[in-house]
Amino acid sequence: MAISGNPKKLAQDIANGFQSLSPPGLKKYTPADLKIILSNLTLVQREVRQLQIPLEEVMQIKEKNMQISRLNQALMVLRSYCKKMRIPI
Repeated sequence: MAISGNPKKLAQDIANGFQSLSPPGLKKYTPADLKIILSNLTLVQREVRQLQIPLEEVMQIKEKNMQISRLNQALMVLRSYCKKMRIPI
């Protein structure tokens, strides 16, 4: 099944906590789709990491760290799923 909508928007939704990746949810994607999702997750991760937030803004720092954590978790789930299914990425 093709990715519905913009893959970058999917990665941003994962970073913001509106959506999450799980192995049963990844079954509907083709190996090419999984590569696209992986590349967009890493792209959004770089964008989030390069945000410069002043040290006084504790809530913004916390939100940035949560986004990075969600993206890391999604990347780990995606890579382990591909490894288990022997999908080269």
